[in-house]
Amino acid sequence: MSRFKALIFDLDGTLLDSLEDLASATNRMLERQGFMPHPVAAYRQFVGEGARHLVISALPVGTSEAQIEVCLEDFRRDYEKNCHIDSGLYPGVEAMLGDLEQMGLPKGILSNKPHEITCDCVGHFLQNYSFAPLWGHREGKPRKPDPTSALEMAEQMGVDPVDVLYLGDTAIDMKTAVAAGFFPMGVSWGFRPSELIEAGARKVIDHPGELAEFLKTPIG
Repeated sequence: MSRFKALIFDLDGTLLDSLEDLASATNRMLERQGFMPHPVAAYRQFVGEGARHLVISALPVGTSEAQIEVCLEDFRRDYEKNCHIDSGLYPGVEAMLGDLEQMGLPKGILSNKPHEITCDCVGHFLQNYSFAPLWGHREGKPRKPDPTSALEMAEQMGVDPVDVLYLGDTAIDMKTAVAAGFFPMGVSWGFRPSELIEAGARKVIDHPGELAEFLKTPIG
């Protein structure tokens, strides 16, 4: 018996270590467009708020809106073709998801990555596990930390927000969970662990194997 009735996961930095591919695609775009690339580590601060924010963060301050649009489209074309090269699941994620499958808990994924690429990455790396709903950023929907999509997801899963655990790796995720009324749990293996507690995480786990044990622990 679990203390929650459903789980919603962030994707990048939580289940999938995609930093190398995101950085490589952005750096190739920058070089094609005549800009300087960045070290991979810099992208830990750029990712998490969607493709537009990533591209704007990588470009020089003051880049025109027209140039941003050109760069954004260039990045998307590159990343769509190259999002499987150096990415992979974090150690322990497959065992964690196997445990959750045995528990029979509904699982969803809510990402700020473009929806089509989110579905592609999940289909490639997580095809053995069930996630429904599975949403990236969809046109016309606000990005996290706005809780709109998170609440729509809980409604579609048929659970009250208070019965949902949300797992993520950045302040964006924790703020989303808090705003939606979910239980916000952070992961220390992701992109920006230092910001989790301040952003509202009620618990931070250091290994995927800790999640199933937490779910089985009575609320005290």
